[in-house]
Amino acid sequence: MSHNLENQVLAFAGICQAASLVQQVARQGTIKDKDQLSATLNSILMTDADQTADIYGGKAQLALGYQTIIDQLGSNEGRKNAELTRYLVGTVALERKLAKRRDLMAMLGERINQVKRQRHHFELLDEQVLANLASIYSDIVSPIGPRIQVAGEPNFLQQPLVQHQIRALLLAGIRSAVLWRQLGGQRRQILFSRKRLVTQAQAALREI
Repeated sequence: MSHNLENQVLAFAGICQAASLVQQVARQGTIKDKDQLSATLNSILMTDADQTADIYGGKAQLALGYQTIIDQLGSNEGRKNAELTRYLVGTVALERKLAKRRDLMAMLGERINQVKRQRHHFELLDEQVLANLASIYSDIVSPIGPRIQVAGEPNFLQQPLVQHQIRALLLAGIRSAVLWRQLGGQRRQILFSRKRLVTQAQAALREI
C-alpha cells in the first residue's frame, strides 16, 4: 500500500467518523466516547500538523472512522447504512462547492482562527466553543448547498447542545473532505476502488 493511499484513507476515515458521530448524537442525544468527539472536532483547528495522522491525534483516534469505511464499503450488505451514505455523499458534495469559493475559504480560515483564540480560555467541548464551531458551519458552509438533512430523534434534535454538536461535526467532516481532496482523494474512488479503501482501513485497524 502506498503511503499516499494510507493518508487518503486516513482522511476519508475522518469524514466517516464525523458522519457516524452525527448519526449517533442525532439518534441518542449524546456521544459516549468523548475522546472520539474531541479528536474529530480538534481536527478543525489543526491547520499546521507535521503528519496527516497528527491532525487527529494519531490513527487510534480514528478507529470508528476506519470501521465505518469497512461497514459502508465492504461486501457485507447487512452492515451498510443508507443514512450514513447520504451524510458522506453530502459532505463531499458540499466541500467541492466550497473549494471553488476562495472568498468563503478565506472567511472559514478567519473564523477558525477565532475559535483557536477562544480555546485559550475554554475547553474544546465547552458549549460556547461548540456553538462557535456550529455557527461557522451555519454561516459559511450550509448556505452554499445542497444542505445535509440530518435524521434523528425529534426530542434530541430540538436541544441546542445537540444542534451545536451536529453542526460542529459536519464542519469537521468538511475539514476532512478538504484534506482528502488535497491528498488526491476523488469521488470515483468510493465507487470504483472500494476494495482498496477497505483493505487499507482493515490494515490501519490492525495497527491500532
